[in-house]
Amino acid sequence: MTVGYVAYLILALLVIMFLSAAIRILREYERGVVFTLGRFTGVKGPGLIILVPFIQQMVRVDLRVIVQDVPPQDVISRDNVSVKVNAVLYFRIVDAERAIIQVENFLTATNQLAQTTLRSVLGKHDLDEMLAERDKLNNDIQEILDQRTDAWGIKVSNVEIKHVDLNESMIRAIAKQAEAERLRRAKVINADGEQQAAAKLVEAGRMLAEEPQAMQLRYFEALHDIAGERSSTVVFPLPVDLLRQFLHGEGGGGSAGG
Repeated sequence: MTVGYVAYLILALLVIMFLSAAIRILREYERGVVFTLGRFTGVKGPGLIILVPFIQQMVRVDLRVIVQDVPPQDVISRDNVSVKVNAVLYFRIVDAERAIIQVENFLTATNQLAQTTLRSVLGKHDLDEMLAERDKLNNDIQEILDQRTDAWGIKVSNVEIKHVDLNESMIRAIAKQAEAERLRRAKVINADGEQQAAAKLVEAGRMLAEEPQAMQLRYFEALHDIAGERSSTVVFPLPVDLLRQFLHGEGGGGSAGG
């Protein structure tokens, strides 16, 4: 009886070990690359997977989007400026077979490829383009990575440049350049205003020259404006033409009386 119980116990343990080695459960976002005696025999999942123990092996592959931080890279721009640039890489596996068979470690390979591509692409652009045209640079890097990782069954969906770090001397130089640019714009705007004001004054002078009475009206308006100010002494130029009219009127009256 004891021997029989021991035999049943051993058989039960063997069955449990067999089932634990044979049964695999894959989640919805997982796939299993199955090898039979070392040869690729297919991709299975998701759900319940039954393998032949010691004959078949399975490698799990996650199909979700993977986010990797590309370490800061020393980049020399086309205008010979040294900067440190880091980025974020978004990719996912679209072909589990190629991701396992065609490359030893797809995570390391993709990260290293992203680093070299980041340096090579940014090295072809000026510093101003790195700072102002990040969207274009992101698209260029993403397209290159997507083409090169296609043989590994990987789809690079997005690349985002996070930081472009400059040394202190370059930051000061950029600040001086920005200040000089603001001063240039201010001078141009001031010159445009002076030009427009001069054109208006020329136009006003022509209109006043056509109508002499207009100058007298302007003179009276200026006197009215000055009268509103509370100042004890007001010095205001008197047009000679206006005095000439008054003198001419007085002289004409005296002649008539004689």
